[in-house]
Amino acid sequence: MKTEKPEIKVAILDLYDGVANEGMRGFREILERYKLQHQLNLTYQVFDVRSKAEVPGLGFDAYISSGGPGSPLDTEGTEWEKQYFNLIDKLEDHNLGNGTDKKHVFFVCHSFQLMCRKYRLGDINTRRSPSFGVLPVHIVNEGRNDIVFNGLNDPFYAVDSRSWQVINPDMKRFEQLGMQLLALEKERPYVDLPRAMMAIRFSEYFFATQFHPEADAHGMSVMLQREDKKQDVIHEHGQAKYDEMLERLEDPDKIVHTQATIIPNFLDEAILKQVLYY
Repeated sequence: MKTEKPEIKVAILDLYDGVANEGMRGFREILERYKLQHQLNLTYQVFDVRSKAEVPGLGFDAYISSGGPGSPLDTEGTEWEKQYFNLIDKLEDHNLGNGTDKKHVFFVCHSFQLMCRKYRLGDINTRRSPSFGVLPVHIVNEGRNDIVFNGLNDPFYAVDSRSWQVINPDMKRFEQLGMQLLALEKERPYVDLPRAMMAIRFSEYFFATQFHPEADAHGMSVMLQREDKKQDVIHEHGQAKYDEMLERLEDPDKIVHTQATIIPNFLDEAILKQVLYY
């Protein structure tokens, strides 16, 4: 009878290119909490994808691919991106095989945009102005039944931080590839602009969000109170909305709940099942 707990290995793909951020800390904290909650023999390793063209092999149980700065279009053909997509292709091929050890990947923000470009799912462009703040995300279509969103309200609240967007979903392409559009950005009834895609299930094993489910209240509070970010939010949404965002940080049903729900739900599917059957 086996008594030792199986080792669970998670790869974190860092696409921040050396830029200071709160995202990597958020991923680490979620994994540490998950490890303690389920008493797992869980380790994780960070790969500096953009600065060093580091990518993991297939020897991990789950992969988390981060957000990052800059254009998701201008890096096409770079060495790091070739290595990155080569990994994605290998993971896809692995999952198409007959083995039971499927490789789950969670893509966030910049990674979401890169994958939408890879699959040609919509138009990628810069926003009229950057989106930053604690904002509602609306669940659509199959998202209402997706395990990763289990336990969330509709809309739920998440940290949105991006200058780029993916809009005008090509639904024929979605159908052709068997992919599902699961969420859209907040409704803007007084603005005649398309709503950005906010969550997609690329396959049974690949899930992506345009927002930041790893963000926590503390890190977001620090960011919102930076003078440049504060002015960006006030310029885009007004003082009242800025004040409301700060209040939302204290609400356990807003981003606190989102951070405690989405990536842990993903991890349940990616790794917990195999531990239970060990």
